[in-house]
Amino acid sequence: MAVNPYYKEYAQFLAEVFPGVKVQKVSVDAGIPCPNRDGTIGRGGCIYCNNRAFTPSYLTPGSPVADIAGQLDAGIRFFARKYPQMRYLAYFQANTSTNAPLHRLQPMLEAACSHAGVAGLVIATRPDCLPEDTLGYLAEINAERMPVIVEFGAETSHDDTLRAINRGHTWATLVNAVTRAHGCGLRTGVHLINGLPGESEDDMLATVDRLNALPVDTVKFHQLQVVRGTALAAQIESGQLADPTYTLEAYIALCVKLVHRLRRNIAIDRFVSSSPADLLIAPRWNVKNYQFTAMLHRALAEAHETGNGGATR
Repeated sequence: MAVNPYYKEYAQFLAEVFPGVKVQKVSVDAGIPCPNRDGTIGRGGCIYCNNRAFTPSYLTPGSPVADIAGQLDAGIRFFARKYPQMRYLAYFQANTSTNAPLHRLQPMLEAACSHAGVAGLVIATRPDCLPEDTLGYLAEINAERMPVIVEFGAETSHDDTLRAINRGHTWATLVNAVTRAHGCGLRTGVHLINGLPGESEDDMLATVDRLNALPVDTVKFHQLQVVRGTALAAQIESGQLADPTYTLEAYIALCVKLVHRLRRNIAIDRFVSSSPADLLIAPRWNVKNYQFTAMLHRALAEAHETGNGGATR
């Protein structure tokens, strides 16, 4: 595998964890609600969130969410046409997959571990939803059966922003969760959103500095998206909040700075998110992920040659 001269790619991380095996994430929905919606922590959820915006097409509405094996079969059929030799990572992505007692979660994790096409688990969750018994069970799977990667939605390191977006936890909660998971031998990832209302470029770079201090293996950057059916969309439409989203050119410039600031051994899973066209309000860049990556690599090469780089919205 050719080594990216600018940053560690997620594919390199996966090659280290699964040597000699090509793997692909397949999303599954455990049907477990977000505690920031069901009243456990809060109501209404984060102001930018519409769970439909990141539900893949092969998880059709109305399918039995508890049927993890069936969901994996559907996802594998979706990818196998293009990647017939691939093994798969069962990606518990929707809502908050650990917001349930272990006795409810365990059968679904067992179904994923037992699936013939699955080589590992990826658990997406909140940093305030990882109880000790669930953490211990994931660590046991990781040590004895297959690799487990836990991804935490952090979004930002700034507590005032976390309050403003109705996130329901603090940065200290994230630090504690990552430290505990790493201490159990689990690989960890963190999701961050660039362009949250009220945050400056310096704020976002400061978040990367704080991330660098943690035992984190991967990071997934998202550009803030304004999606229909969210509190953020309503606030912008009413004039309560100005549209905080980036232009494509400005976001590429920001990503150049993020790459330069990020610890070199943290693998970058992605820089951009995609939402269904019927839900997305802004930004509408009309570029695919691979096109964005190519543009970013050109900008990184130019910045390397000139020593320049900047980001303004």
